[in-house]
Amino acid sequence: MPVMALQERIETELESNPVLELQYPTVDSDEPRPPAEEQVARGERDMVVDEDNGNSEDFERLAEFQDEFGAEFITSDAPARPKPTPGERDRKMDAMANAPAQGISLTEYLLEQWRFVEVAEPIGQAGELIINFIDADGYLRTDLGELQMQTPDPLGMETLLAALSLVQTLDPIGVGARDLQECLKIQLMVEQSAGHDVSVELQLVSHFLRDIEMNRLPDIARKTGKSIDQIKQAIDNISHLDPRPGSAIGQRPVPVIVPDVVVDVEDDGSLTVYAPEGDLPRLHISKSYRKMAADRSIDRKAKDFIRGNLRSAEWVMGAIEQRTHTICRVAEEVFAVQRGFLDSGVEALKPLPMADVAAKVGVHVATVSRAASGKYVQTPRGIFPLRMFFSGGTRTESGQAMSWSAVKVALKEIIDGEDKAKPLNDDQLAASLKACGIDIARRTVAKYRKVMDIPSARKRIVY
Repeated sequence: MPVMALQERIETELESNPVLELQYPTVDSDEPRPPAEEQVARGERDMVVDEDNGNSEDFERLAEFQDEFGAEFITSDAPARPKPTPGERDRKMDAMANAPAQGISLTEYLLEQWRFVEVAEPIGQAGELIINFIDADGYLRTDLGELQMQTPDPLGMETLLAALSLVQTLDPIGVGARDLQECLKIQLMVEQSAGHDVSVELQLVSHFLRDIEMNRLPDIARKTGKSIDQIKQAIDNISHLDPRPGSAIGQRPVPVIVPDVVVDVEDDGSLTVYAPEGDLPRLHISKSYRKMAADRSIDRKAKDFIRGNLRSAEWVMGAIEQRTHTICRVAEEVFAVQRGFLDSGVEALKPLPMADVAAKVGVHVATVSRAASGKYVQTPRGIFPLRMFFSGGTRTESGQAMSWSAVKVALKEIIDGEDKAKPLNDDQLAASLKACGIDIARRTVAKYRKVMDIPSARKRIVY
């Protein structure tokens, strides 16, 4: 499991298995026990039971426990957790305080505005219907003819059109559009009503979107009578409009990437591979339940229940340890081969089949695949998917092995350095790569260009 999924699994195990307990950072079983005098000061000694003095010393120690662990220590059988020391923040309270509030959805946001629009009842009903069919990007992709039949009394087309016109005035600007062209036009009309001259932009959006996509600027200039510079300025203005106006409302937070393994380069050039501490809760098995499992006076059914949970807890802890060991071993073998990446970057990546790593680690190739799936590695060059370091490749004319990731980097460098007025086509790109010692077919160049979302030569022309 990736570390985030494993954290959830551990939480589930903690809830379902009573013998599993969290070991908080303030408690370290590996630390030596404090001196006897310190134990006495902390109250770690037998009860005095000195009835002659009214058990006064016992009550003093009970008060100390209550101060340290809270009143629930003496009123509940629940495991006690030390109260935070002065200046120490409570982790659970911090997590609750920092949890993001649930965002309002786009539908709720639009309906809230719609309630303040004063319209006749049929139009108000039609507006609510339209809003409920607007997708997360802010578009109404359902045909109005289909919406007519969504109410017991079918709505008239004029009513729907009037309601749609009003919905399109709501915030965010451009919401309620039925296609990209209408979305951009709505935003441009708002700019026009604010006093801006967007006549060229409106003309381009209304008639030349396909030509803009194909980068046919000379054709657009000839048909509109505008200069290339005017067309380029208008396109630049259009590029600042929002093609997905609804996406800003109720937007999902970007998921946090937590590395499963860290690779460091030491001063002497050696590599250190380890699992980061603190990302996973530290587990241990309750001593009281271990004693109960060995207590002959405990009911047999209860003892079987405890022993079953003990076996389950030991399996979980062992599996987590094995997972960490396997991922670290895989990463060690990966970076023994991909050391050049740490020194020179992606262009130094070498072909690395999973079968080679599996043979060195001594596990099945499927285990390596699972160990790499969804995992991230933190390196001095940043955080990367572990699977990125496994790939096929080719050999340069000098016989040096080169991964496909490195070939992509070389291809992008050639495209970045080309003459933008005369960009290279795929045949020319293949020839340029061959000049660098990388002999690959034109169709392979085209495939990787598309994978990297780089347009064709025609679309890359800069006028």
